[in-house]
Amino acid sequence: MREEPRSQETADGTRQGPPQPRPGRASAHTAGASRSGTPHRSDRRPPHTPRGARLHTGPGGRPGTLPPVPGRPASVSAAVLLCGFALVTWQVAVRGPLLRLDERAGRLLAGRGPAWLTEAGADLGGLPVALPVLLAAMTYAVVRGRRSHALCAGAAMICVPVLVVPLKLLLARPGPLTDATGYYPSGHTATALVAYCGAALLVHRRLLLPVAAFAVAATGCGLVLRGYHWPLDVAGSVLLFTGSWLLLAAMRRRRSSGRTPSRRSGPS
Repeated sequence: MREEPRSQETADGTRQGPPQPRPGRASAHTAGASRSGTPHRSDRRPPHTPRGARLHTGPGGRPGTLPPVPGRPASVSAAVLLCGFALVTWQVAVRGPLLRLDERAGRLLAGRGPAWLTEAGADLGGLPVALPVLLAAMTYAVVRGRRSHALCAGAAMICVPVLVVPLKLLLARPGPLTDATGYYPSGHTATALVAYCGAALLVHRRLLLPVAAFAVAATGCGLVLRGYHWPLDVAGSVLLFTGSWLLLAAMRRRRSSGRTPSRRSGPS
């Protein structure tokens, strides 16, 4: 509500003008505003709203966004990929409509392309080719003092048969050109992804990661075009191991950020 104006008549009957601001307080606020760059606020008083403490300024001093949460984009991407893997695996298990489309596409693609080129692409996912590349990168990382990273890459390669073989036995999917079972997910694709991408991360991420992605794509295309695997066999391995890798990276980043001492905390 609007306050009633104070009486301008004093006890001795004289009238005063409207109240004037005190010179001392006005100069103090003006000085504080000039020093801090924030009008009507003293430097010695903290902001009254949480927004003032949380907002970051962007280029030119303009208000920015909230500080990013470490590991959130990687964890969200990992969740999406793993959900995609769960969907594909469910379709394979129940022989759903997605599986019928996959088999139709696989029959159309099998046998296309130059045989020597598609065979060479499929061979990139074999252990005799992929494993020496990863071992060389692990040796380089150990020499450069990154032993823990090399051990993580080796553990990822060990996880390939641990995760792939039980799924092959459980789902027992037949291959495109044979009645034999155990084709989902593709072990060659998983081996290529872990070996080449792991080697790229150990040696030079920006330079070699596109090369590793191309090698994985060549492996998957070769397997499908040669009729060794259905397209969903390749897609399932990519979804599973890429999602798992991103999830582990997000967990490790969050753990390392939790161990980092806060800048505002004083000495213990």
